Amino acid sequence: MAVKPTLHSRNQHRDGYDFERLMAKSPELATVTTRNPRGEITIDFSDVAAVRMLNRALLLTHYDLDFWEIPATYLCPPIPGRVDYIHYLADLLAESNDQQIPRGPDIKALDIGTGASLVYPLIGQHAYGWHFTGVDIDPVSIASARQICQRNGLNIALRRQNNPEDIFKGVLRPDDRFHVTLCNPPFHTSPAQADKGSRRKWRNLGKGDSGTLNFGGQNAELWCPGGEIGFIARMIEQSMDFAEQCLWFTALVSKKDSLKPLSRLLAKARIAEVKTVEMAQGQKESRFIAWTYYPETQRSL
Repeated sequence: MAVKPTLHSRNQHRDGYDFERLMAKSPELATVTTRNPRGEITIDFSDVAAVRMLNRALLLTHYDLDFWEIPATYLCPPIPGRVDYIHYLADLLAESNDQQIPRGPDIKALDIGTGASLVYPLIGQHAYGWHFTGVDIDPVSIASARQICQRNGLNIALRRQNNPEDIFKGVLRPDDRFHVTLCNPPFHTSPAQADKGSRRKWRNLGKGDSGTLNFGGQNAELWCPGGEIGFIARMIEQSMDFAEQCLWFTALVSKKDSLKPLSRLLAKARIAEVKTVEMAQGQKESRFIAWTYYPETQRSL
């Protein structure tokens, strides 16, 4: 599948940020805006506070969220790319629904590592009305996500994963059935690699050599043994025990080089079909892999 030159056609952020509209809904954003060399309104994306204000404004303006706060230093994800993942998942499910985008709470989605921001369930529920279950190993993240739900009156199920080695076991119940799982796995293999990546990002932003994270992030959000390959490899292996409880298992893959070893692992499993869906936001390329144990004749929603 060819790399998309820009965001998904249904992505509200495809044409960039409408700062005038955002500031009208969220006046606090005006305190951190600036002008770029072309005279356009923007923010300093190396400023942690500015990035958080932008996210709050986006979620209020486009997703009707009156409250969105996360603990200091926790991951504050860039919204447009997260939205793309949701829209491409909708396209994936449409393939089993007579090419119609499935909508409503009968569609069940499981977000592995939902985080303090709860960003995927918030976007997906607003865009398509799906029912989400968010899972995380970090109690602070679960508490933050629960507060966001309560303050906005949202029905999103939240479950704590107690075992760092397990992904589905312990949080999937025998009667659970999901149409899709989604996951943005820890990218780095160690704290040192996470720090190195942060410093490289700051140098690219022209801000010198700093280990500070402009998008934040706790250890479990940023790294795990084996990095994304290690995490997704465990996901693939453990998904076999829950093959009948989920139509499509999916995970973001940040590094293109990770696809080859993951494809080898998927080829060894009892999988009916594997897909790689390419995404792009400006110069940034990403993708997710999806696999199902159901033959095509049994995938009707």
